[in-house]
Amino acid sequence: MTRILAVANQKGGVGKTTTTVNLAAALATQGRQVLVIDLDPQGNASTALGLEHHSGVASTYEVLTQDFPLADIVRGCEEGNGHLWAAPATIDLAGAEIELVSLVAREGRLDQAIQAYLQAHEAREGRPLDFVIIDCPPSLGLLTLNALVAAQELMLPIQCEYYALEGVSQLLRTVDLVKKHLNPQLRIGAVLLTMYDGRTRLSSQVVQEVRAHFGEVVLPTLVPRSVRLSEAPSYGQTILAYDPGSSGALAYLEAAKELAG
Repeated sequence: MTRILAVANQKGGVGKTTTTVNLAAALATQGRQVLVIDLDPQGNASTALGLEHHSGVASTYEVLTQDFPLADIVRGCEEGNGHLWAAPATIDLAGAEIELVSLVAREGRLDQAIQAYLQAHEAREGRPLDFVIIDCPPSLGLLTLNALVAAQELMLPIQCEYYALEGVSQLLRTVDLVKKHLNPQLRIGAVLLTMYDGRTRLSSQVVQEVRAHFGEVVLPTLVPRSVRLSEAPSYGQTILAYDPGSSGALAYLEAAKELAG
């Protein structure tokens, strides 16, 4: 079975895109077949994976609003030993929130596209994809809703900083509503603590608080605060290609094993 994860948190700057691309690359290097779907109009996941995503490039915008097949926009990534693919996002996606309002089955359009892609992939390759990881925008609009309807699991990155759990309650209420009305399969699959600084008491307090709140779904690995992690996307690379021996790369490799295990 293919595991479909939506990486979401409506609070910006918590490491959603960093988590999406580095986990995907780590899973791919460990032999899993992974598809990343960039659903954020900023296109940061597309940048980090080395994909063109300027206006005019076919992207997730066309998939959602014009019924383009996902296969028409998916590109292979240089990283991941041939096991990593991605669907780019362009700035056109910023208008999709408004355009989707008037479309039929607006919340389920990404789900339909992913299911058709998975069937075609399995028929072509003779095996299913292992993971589909969706990078959501920092909001709870129709783009994130499409991701939550398509996914089986929510992956929630939470930064080890003050106000870490603020806003998460709104996302969890949305998850409950989606589960009740649109996608009964949806659950919190994993919580990943990011931007951990072992020198501060605050980081340790946040770790304790999150683990007390979410329990076993919190992955044991803590992703450290790292300059190298923030530098990597500017070179069109994940941290695994940019600095494979760094603390950030080792943390995401470990988190990938925990997620897959």
